Parts: sequence; C-alpha cells; structure tokens
Amino acid sequence: MLSKLDLELDLYKAYSGQEALLWLRRTRFDIVLSDIAMPEMDGLALMNVIRSDWPQCKMIFLTGYSHFETVYQAVQWPGIRYLLKSEGYNKLIETVGLVVSEIQEELRTAALLQSSKASQNAFDTLATGNYVRHLLFEGGADETMTDNFNRLRIEFEPRAPVLIALGSLSAAEAHRYYADRQETALRVKILSDTYLDEKSRCLGVIDRYGDLIWLVQPPDPCQDNRFERLSTFLEGTFELIQEACRQSLGIQLSVTLAKEPTDWKQLPTAYDKLRERQHLRAGDGTTMVQSVLLNGEGTAAQVRLRFPKEKTETLAAHLEGGRREDFLGLFNELTLSATEGGWTSAYATELYYSIALILLSYSNRWGEREKLPMSAGGLMQLDGYHSWKERYSVLRGLAEDLFEWRRDGEHNRAVTAIDKISAYIDEHIAEDLSLVRLADEIHFNPSYLSRLFKQERGIKLSEYIEDVRFARAKELLLHTDMKIAEIGASVGYEAPHSFTRVFKKWTGISPHEFREQAGKRREV
Repeated sequence: MLSKLDLELDLYKAYSGQEALLWLRRTRFDIVLSDIAMPEMDGLALMNVIRSDWPQCKMIFLTGYSHFETVYQAVQWPGIRYLLKSEGYNKLIETVGLVVSEIQEELRTAALLQSSKASQNAFDTLATGNYVRHLLFEGGADETMTDNFNRLRIEFEPRAPVLIALGSLSAAEAHRYYADRQETALRVKILSDTYLDEKSRCLGVIDRYGDLIWLVQPPDPCQDNRFERLSTFLEGTFELIQEACRQSLGIQLSVTLAKEPTDWKQLPTAYDKLRERQHLRAGDGTTMVQSVLLNGEGTAAQVRLRFPKEKTETLAAHLEGGRREDFLGLFNELTLSATEGGWTSAYATELYYSIALILLSYSNRWGEREKLPMSAGGLMQLDGYHSWKERYSVLRGLAEDLFEWRRDGEHNRAVTAIDKISAYIDEHIAEDLSLVRLADEIHFNPSYLSRLFKQERGIKLSEYIEDVRFARAKELLLHTDMKIAEIGASVGYEAPHSFTRVFKKWTGISPHEFREQAGKRREV
C-alpha cells in the first residue's frame, strides 16, 4: 500500500524490534512505522533507542492498543504520532504524508541550524570574517554591502569611510606551528576588542598571513571631525593593547595604522599600502605604532599593481569543484585587462603562468595529463603565440576540455556502478536485495544509489528488481518443471502466497494459470 504512494519513499520492513535495530544500525531512516506490542522488544523500547541514536527520526505508532498509559508515553516526545489500527488506511496515508511534509519543511527552514544559538554564532563569525576578507582582497564593495551588513549583523555604516589598521605578531610567533599562530592571533583580537569597543565600532579579522586586520569607524561616522579624533584615540589605544599583549599574553605586537579614512571600494589598495609600509619599517617594529598617510606625498612609492592572487585561488577552487560557468566567468574577468593591454607584460605573464599551473596541476592529479593536446613544456612556452589574446584563448580551451572530460568521466563511472548493481541483482535475485545491501556493494549511501539508478535507467531500483524477478519467474514457469513454491523462492519470495499475490499483480493471473495457458499455446 505504501509503495503505491507518490512520496518517493524507500521502504524497508522488519518483523521485530530487534530486526528493526539491525536496519537502524546500518543506515539513517526518516520515518519508522511500528506496532507497540512486539516480541523481544516492544515499540516503546524501540522508540527510546531511536530517540537516542537518530533524534531526527519521526515515529508513527500503528497499534490496536487504546490504553491511556501507552498512548501517553508515546506522545510525550516531539515527532511521535499514534494511530489506532481501526482508523483505517486512509488515516495512515494521510499521516505518512503529513510526516513527509514536516520533514521537508524542516529541511527548507534549516531547523537544525536555528535550534542552536552557539552554532549560529559560530556561523556568523565565520561568515563575517569571510566577507571582510572578500572586501579586502577581492574588492567586493558594491551595492549589496548594506544588505550584507544587515544580514551578517555588521554594525558599520557602508556609506561612510573606514579606518584600517594592520597588526603583526613578533618574529618568534611567526615561527610557531600554524594552529598556535592562529590561536595567538585570535587571543590578540579578543583582547583588542575590549579596548577598541569602548569608543568605536570595530571589526577584527585574521588575514592569510596570520596577521590581524582591524576595520574601525566612530560610533557616529557622519559627524564632523569624528575620524580625526578616532585616529588619535587609536594611536594611543594600540599602545595600551601592545602593553597588554606583552604583559598578559607574552606577545610582541607591531601596528601599522592608516592616518585617514578610506572608502570601502579602496580597501584593497589601502591594505596593500599598509602591508608595504610594514615591510619597509625602520627596525624590527616591536611595540611600534606606525601611522600612514594613504594619500600623502611623503609616504612610500605608489602601491604596485595588485596581482589578484585570491581570485586565482578561487579559480582553482571552481575547477576542483567542477563549477564550469563560475570558472569561465572569473577567467574572463581576470584576463580582460591583460588581453586589452591594461596590464604590463610582467603581470600578464604572471597571470598566464598562474592559470597554466592550475590547469596542469589539476590534470596531473586526476590523470588527465595524457589527454592534453600539448606537453607541459609547450604550455609554458609563451613564444609560440602571437598575442596575449591567443595565449589566454589556449588556456580557456584547455579548461573547457578538462570540464568536459570530468563530466564524461562522472557519467562513465555512474554507468559502470549501475551496470555492476544490475549484474549483482541478476546473480543474487533469490537473496535479500534491499537498498542498503546493494549500496554496500558499491560503497554508496542508499539514497544516492536510489537517485543515481533512476537517473541512469529511467526507472526506480525497486521496479527494476521486480522486472528481473518477473522475467526470471516467467522463464522458469515456461521452461522447467519446478514447483511454483520453488520458483517463488528462487526469485526472492520465501512465502508461496506472497509470490502468487505479486505475480497476479504483474499479469492478472496466478502462476499456475500462467503455466497452464503457456502449455495450451505450445500444444496448439
């Protein structure tokens, strides 16, 4: 009855609570429909195990019991429903449909994430840090900033400029393990927040070098002279932070601070200038608070052209993840300036080799090297092409080939896996062919195997198994003298009446009638 519902359910059956536990130890279930009175383990004991091991699993008790205490125990937990067998199939179908809808709604609303404030806070911190790095390293300031600030609870005014500061840990810290350095930087950030939050809006993140970046605005950034006073406050406060780091954490911290605010769109340039001034500082920088006039003539030379390292790393991530459209869109964005002469030859060369190495590294890792239309040496020879446009066109063509080979490989592996499952079914048609057992054969999770099989063959896996069983049963009925019960057992039906019922559903007649009619046709 359940198999006829249009609910995309994978169905399993167990004849006792203990047998149900064997299934539950092998894979996850969304819904358990159970009797209460069962041998060895009753439904309430089974419920307690499920609540412990699979708390998201929904249970429907279908039972003849109407005793108050039993009902009361069952419905005390969320996700538990109770139906009397006398209520009929229509009520059961309705309840199963409601439970499926409830599960889908929970998935849509991300109930798991919302239920944990700690998880939400951790997510917010990670998302905020990623977004700030996006602004700093990828020039992500655009018309979506206001919305992003609101959604990430960043209490900054996107229409007002911002001050930026860069903090570098001492050389001794730089040589520690990566995890130690990250932990130390985080401790410095937390300590500095206690000082800076008093008089400013402050947001600190850790950059890819393990250094600290602070973005700071005055509480009311639209009032006159606020940034001038804030700059003075920051210079003095960072001295206090340095002393606190030295005394409480045993850490030496040097700070390079922008003397004037910068527009959000200019953050990448401001960050580059601070990092350059930090690199060119006088002495080792210990306990130094260095101020930089971003637009002043007396500062270091104009910041050099910024190579988009973060974007090339994103390009590699798109290739690795199989995101073809994202890769090609970013590829076009990166190469546009080089092909139109907006970059110097040195930077265009660096970009070419960076992308070429991404493609070469990918092809080496995944065994696609022999498919490349040229050798690695040929790929690295710029002299073989007449223009930057031609050079980048070659790289784009190679990337498209890699995506195509990947798609073909995924499809071929899917076909191979489904062929293996089909052969296994043919050879073991008399045995247990549950979705979990078949998934174990090729080391997939059951739901993925179910979806992949339907995608490749156009029918459900359960329907395919029935078709194979039906075809084998007809063949044995027509060409052997085996008893009907023996034929049923040989195609996976241990109980003769089950085989007869299913065969009649297939053909409209019983196995005995089918054999008789076939014999009469042979006689004619």
